[in-house]
Amino acid sequence: MFDRLSSLVIALTLVAVAAIFAGLAGGDALTITLLAAAGAAAAAIVHAAVPGAPPDFDGGTGAPEPEAPPPSLLRHPDFARWADQEREPLIGTADNVVTIANDAAVRLLGRHIVGADIRTAIRHPAATEGLAAADGASPPPPIDLVDFPRSGQRWTLRIAELSGGDRIIFLSDRSAIDAADRMRSDFVANASHELRTPLAAILGYVETLHDLTGETNVPTRRRFLSIIEREARRMQQLVIDLLSISRVEADRFRRPTTPVDLAAIVRTTIAQLQDSEEARPKDIVALPGDTAVPVLGDEAQLAQLVHNIISNALKYGRAGTPVTVELIPEDADRVRLSVSDEGDGIAPDHLPRLTERFYRVDEARSRSVGGTGLGLAIVKHIAERHRGQLDIASEPGKGTRVSVAFPLAA
Repeated sequence: MFDRLSSLVIALTLVAVAAIFAGLAGGDALTITLLAAAGAAAAAIVHAAVPGAPPDFDGGTGAPEPEAPPPSLLRHPDFARWADQEREPLIGTADNVVTIANDAAVRLLGRHIVGADIRTAIRHPAATEGLAAADGASPPPPIDLVDFPRSGQRWTLRIAELSGGDRIIFLSDRSAIDAADRMRSDFVANASHELRTPLAAILGYVETLHDLTGETNVPTRRRFLSIIEREARRMQQLVIDLLSISRVEADRFRRPTTPVDLAAIVRTTIAQLQDSEEARPKDIVALPGDTAVPVLGDEAQLAQLVHNIISNALKYGRAGTPVTVELIPEDADRVRLSVSDEGDGIAPDHLPRLTERFYRVDEARSRSVGGTGLGLAIVKHIAERHRGQLDIASEPGKGTRVSVAFPLAA
């Protein structure tokens, strides 16, 4: 591409060459004049047709021309494709108007948010205040959205400022992390409480024993010593259960690979309970069958699971009523271990929480029979590690049925 000056020089050169050739060809003055006029007209046309180079300054004022704004990231076709691959909600806004929302954001907030003002699309006072206060000069801090979108949930909102008034807004669900933190805090508080209670009783009775003198207090000493022994055993059982649940949790991602006979484990556990000092051993009605039931499992953990379920039924069922233990084939691939009692039963609102650590339906009764509140929590974790499905069904006044369905070994 030639500039205007170069085009003019070339055109005048061509006119001169044309005039010289016309003279050499013997043309008269009129012919030469016409050729020169035609060449000048051609030069003017060429000069006008060739675009000139853009000036360095605007109107000679010395101010540079404004640069074209960069293309918007939100309008790039690959951005929408990437945004939909994100699992957490992501929203793009231009001048506070929602221009793009990925699938997760639409599921959370609704499809109507596209085209709406972001300050009203996210209906939370902290979000409205934070979005209005963001000025783009500095990265805004994360905004906590408590009880959003429902009570008991918490989300975090982060804002990424782009050029041209565009923003990308990220929403992260923190509800599960908060629940885990609460569970950890509750666990520590409950464990310390469960240990302090028997420890306080032991210390109190020991101090009283120190003050007792003479043989007249022998019956009192024996009674106090039996209480101390009972509370010490309760502490011992609590420590054993805490260690058990810790070991099960540590192994929860390692699936057992050793074939074991579940029917043999059930028979052995029942025999141990009947020979022990466990209350109501004669009430156990064992129906495990004589056929081997092969499953992939940890023999010690499965024995603990069976022991905990049957012990619970013996503790909370009515004396003199049967505690029925069965192994029921469900189909060609699964077998269900079922333990039923005829106790007082459990109200429906308690059932979802029975596997929580230290949760008790009747706290006073649970402590009186020696429960630690961890038995069913251990059962739940062992069942999950063995790919078992735990089910608890109960009817107040009629009894409770606890069952776990295990996949059979191939």
